[in-house]
Amino acid sequence: MLFGLVAVLAVMAGIAWLLKRFGLSQNLSGNAAAKVVGGVSVGSRERVMVIEVGEQWIVVGVAPGRVNALATLPRQELTAQQSSQASAPAFATWLKHTMDKRNGGAGNGSRPGNDGSTS
Repeated sequence: MLFGLVAVLAVMAGIAWLLKRFGLSQNLSGNAAAKVVGGVSVGSRERVMVIEVGEQWIVVGVAPGRVNALATLPRQELTAQQSSQASAPAFATWLKHTMDKRNGGAGNGSRPGNDGSTS
């Protein structure tokens, strides 16, 4: 009886690992109402994320225990470079550019650390 339980748990863990390894879990959520476009960490437990809902993007701030909508943008097309998972600096640059444009170009891009870089 115990061997059967261990075998079933091992099979479930193996299937979960395969889904994660080959990215099949992302394909299964193709009909989801909301899709995460990108995100950037702005603190130890805080993130700014872009969520696609229908034909619009919602920029949200995520912190432990709360989610706040920061801005709503029309849906934009992603290029192949932007859609890759390794484009965190590109997302940070895009977010800064979009927020500067939304605020009338009053960005402080000359200050160190304000461009999404870690230096």
